Amino acid sequence: MIRAAAQRLTIILLLAWMPAALATAAPGAPQTRGEPPVDARMLDGAAASAPVITDNVRARLLAERAVVAPGDTLDLALVLDIRAHWHTYWRNPGDSGEPPRIRWTLPDGVVAGAIRWPLPTPIAVGPLVNYGYSDRAVHLVDIRVPADWPVGEPIPITAQASWLVCEEACIPEQGSFSLTLATDAAAAAPPSAAVRRLFATARAALPEPGVVAARLTRGDDALSLRVPAAALPASVQAVHFFPDAWGLVDHAAPQPWRLQTGADGAHLLLELLPGDAAASVPATGLLKVTSADGVRGLRLDATATAAAAPGPAATASAAAPAAGALGLPLALAFALLGGLVLNLMPCVFPVLAIKALGLAGQGGAPFSTRALHGLAYGAGVLGFFLALGLLLLALRAGGAAVGWGFQLQSPLFVTLMAYLFVVLGLSLAGALTLGTGLMGLGQGGGGPAAGHLGAFGTGALAALVAAPCTAPFMGAALGYAMTVPWPAALAVVLALGLGMALPFSLLALSPGLAARLPRPGPWMETLKQALAFPMFATAAWLLWVLAVQTGPGGLAAALTGMLVLAFALWVQERARYARAPWPRVGVGAAVLGLGVALWLGLGLAGRDAAAPGVTATGTAAGAGDSAALPAQPYSAARLAAARAEGRPVFVNMTAAWCITCLVNERVALGRPAVARAFAEGDILYLKGDWTNRDAAITEYLAAFGRNGVPIYVYYPPAGAPRVLPQVLTEGIVLTQIGAG
Repeated sequence: MIRAAAQRLTIILLLAWMPAALATAAPGAPQTRGEPPVDARMLDGAAASAPVITDNVRARLLAERAVVAPGDTLDLALVLDIRAHWHTYWRNPGDSGEPPRIRWTLPDGVVAGAIRWPLPTPIAVGPLVNYGYSDRAVHLVDIRVPADWPVGEPIPITAQASWLVCEEACIPEQGSFSLTLATDAAAAAPPSAAVRRLFATARAALPEPGVVAARLTRGDDALSLRVPAAALPASVQAVHFFPDAWGLVDHAAPQPWRLQTGADGAHLLLELLPGDAAASVPATGLLKVTSADGVRGLRLDATATAAAAPGPAATASAAAPAAGALGLPLALAFALLGGLVLNLMPCVFPVLAIKALGLAGQGGAPFSTRALHGLAYGAGVLGFFLALGLLLLALRAGGAAVGWGFQLQSPLFVTLMAYLFVVLGLSLAGALTLGTGLMGLGQGGGGPAAGHLGAFGTGALAALVAAPCTAPFMGAALGYAMTVPWPAALAVVLALGLGMALPFSLLALSPGLAARLPRPGPWMETLKQALAFPMFATAAWLLWVLAVQTGPGGLAAALTGMLVLAFALWVQERARYARAPWPRVGVGAAVLGLGVALWLGLGLAGRDAAAPGVTATGTAAGAGDSAALPAQPYSAARLAAARAEGRPVFVNMTAAWCITCLVNERVALGRPAVARAFAEGDILYLKGDWTNRDAAITEYLAAFGRNGVPIYVYYPPAGAPRVLPQVLTEGIVLTQIGAG
């Protein structure tokens, strides 16, 4: 597909130009064709960072005022003055590219909002079309100061920003920006005329507040978008639709339009060519309208249940807590507590059952053996969390919008996990024999060294299964970890792993427990075989997640791979003790079967979106709901429309691979009393499905200082949103929605 080819081309160009991207300063500012770059002569009455100058961009972080009062909100601007003929990107970059990203380091209590994106422009690059900015891009972000901030105490602000700048080649660039705001209860001197003009121009380039209800008719090879003429300015000269999500439309296709009058009144009809994911992504976006009066941007919601909502649009970040407000000591404490609670989550029960078998096998063992066993288990947990934390931070540093549990958003990873649990189940059931180093999981065979290696493997496996889960206290801690420098972030992730490893490690070191452990005997073989069935149950759950992600075709491929792998391992087991050359034949069969299974799994690697016909409310997001509590797919536009109407909204961000999410939906959100309360209160129930990667949901989570699901947010008819606990009960939900 064009998208995939463009991404591969971008990667090749990035590698070719990487040395240039590493330069943090250039001899002079890049030559631009627009307004002159922001310099010191413009900054009277404002606070600004030192400029970051590369070969292609001159960047600066600028505050509209240098002095702020406690309780105030003011705008910051990340100003990118771009080299002539080069461009940066909008939040949906089009056929290729990456949008700018900002990571804030703020004092406790100070909150940064989301980036407010100016109207983009289509940028043709060969046969592709990207959405972005040339000459100058100004990205506004509001900063809110708490009302109890001490007057006279300055507010230091640091931001790590990254952006991709392209012509024919693309170069990733980044910069660190720091500025300090003074605080005073008295009014500050106004900024210079140049600064006022820059911020006024930036606000004028933003879409208008509110959401316009549109209608989208989907055909086999065409999309028809209807926008009420009453929402448009007079004398429309040109229009262009920018979808919020990639895949709704073919970005490079022409967009012919006309004004017409029908039975449903006067409207603008826009003809669009469907994109690769037109059937599965929300029909929301931005309509850029050029008229005799200038250029306007209108937010559109063209989903079936859209409703017009004039007036200011509420954003998900309203009253959101700051991740940075947590502080490192509290974040470490929350991570440790979250890791402890993680041992009680349903997702880790199968592996913990194996660990319990391992502890039972230590009955009568000397203290030194049990101590090493417990430490090896803890090392396995911490080793996995360290590797996962490093990978997550590296991906986010590279601009990827990923969060906690991102690995299970990959169909390939889900398939490999299902293979692993089937193989472990077969081994526990006695159908095949794995090496003692691997299947020392829960067994003492193979000598002390093999048992310790098995304990390490059990710890890593427990962490692997537990990683997608989000226990209480974890959400805030992980959200904080994604906003601080990497040493502090890794400390939080390791504290989470320590909390998970602590109970079993302490049990292994407890002399009192050793006296109560039963002696090993034949009963352990029966228990070991019984533990095969939780392994098979976990594999079945993973296959269900895969079906949600890829549809029946992906499920069939994984089942075929699983069958081939199981048969090959059975052949290898049968040939193990036969005469030559059958043992070699068995090994060859095992290698061949593994290769075929991996080949089938690799065929799922590119399937990172739900299959056609699979919707959020029809699968993962609705799996646990009662039919009495109907949900609508989440979109920022739909949320904003309901908020503008004054209608209460309940947002549920979930995923098929999140066991906590599914349990909450079964025991709390699916209860008849909750459904009645939602109906009586006319509460709009919005559900976001994060089973596959979704940048809009990732952005929503980040607005509340979170990095994973679940998150439940109730928006009362008036006032700030309320974030509910991550583990719900019927009473908690009824109390929260009844309090509004």
